[in-house]
Amino acid sequence: MAVIDVTDLTKRYAGHTVLNGISFSVEEGEIFGLLGPNGTGKTTTVECVEGLRRADSGSIRVLGLDPVRDGRQLRERIGVQLQHTQLPENIKVWEALDLYASFYAKPRDWRELLEEWGLADKRNARFGKLSGGQKQRLFIALALVGSPRVAFLDELTTGLDPQARRATWELIKKVRASGVTVVLVSHFMDEVEELCDRVAVFDRGRIAATGTPQELIDAIDAEHRMRFTLMAGDTSDPAALLRDLPGVSSVTRDGNQVTVTGRGDFATAVTSALARNLIPVADLRIDKRTLDDAFLALTGRSFHL
Repeated sequence: MAVIDVTDLTKRYAGHTVLNGISFSVEEGEIFGLLGPNGTGKTTTVECVEGLRRADSGSIRVLGLDPVRDGRQLRERIGVQLQHTQLPENIKVWEALDLYASFYAKPRDWRELLEEWGLADKRNARFGKLSGGQKQRLFIALALVGSPRVAFLDELTTGLDPQARRATWELIKKVRASGVTVVLVSHFMDEVEELCDRVAVFDRGRIAATGTPQELIDAIDAEHRMRFTLMAGDTSDPAALLRDLPGVSSVTRDGNQVTVTGRGDFATAVTSALARNLIPVADLRIDKRTLDDAFLALTGRSFHL
């Protein structure tokens, strides 16, 4: 069941179109990613969906509610971690949770959240003294204090070191495991591949594609490579054997190192041909296609531009 439906959403600022007729839906219980470089409209989209901004046109329904007309009802049912969330440096962890709990008619017991998110020993710590990872734990707890059905997490891991990012990924999985649908805004490819069930790829205020990370990668018709090493003394000609196989576009040899370039499932044809002809190889590896490759294929430009 879809908990979010967005249809033909458009938003302009001072004559500049930030969102140009985007549409997507989010199913209950999934982690849905909004992926794209900074400035492509991801945050504006979630702010419209949350009811923080009013769209110029289009339709938005969250849990069956209109974010503008039914804003008060909706805010009781969603949790939000904004892109630039900050708290006063001297507020204590328990004070922040107690304050946020007061915003809801039926909040969670924030003392349980302290235990659940590993903050019990930081109960009296001031926000400014927390580490980056501890702050992220607190932000998640604050987003969940209202017992939401949907949580919006916007660029949650920006600025964290690799270890803290990985730890935060586990927290996000834990949020979904608790029964909360998660909308994750991110510009990190590895994060989206690791966490998201489905993703909408944003490019210049439009959605270039929607699907699972693997579906987006598999849809690429770009060439990729496999490499292997021939055994010492092997005099076989791999180019003659492999170049006419389905999907193979080129075969090059440098000493005992062979590189095969192709499209689709050419690697299966190559490995089968090597086995049929009893050609032993070592160090066989296939260059993995990634969401970076998918973004380039979908938009015609590098993700980092």
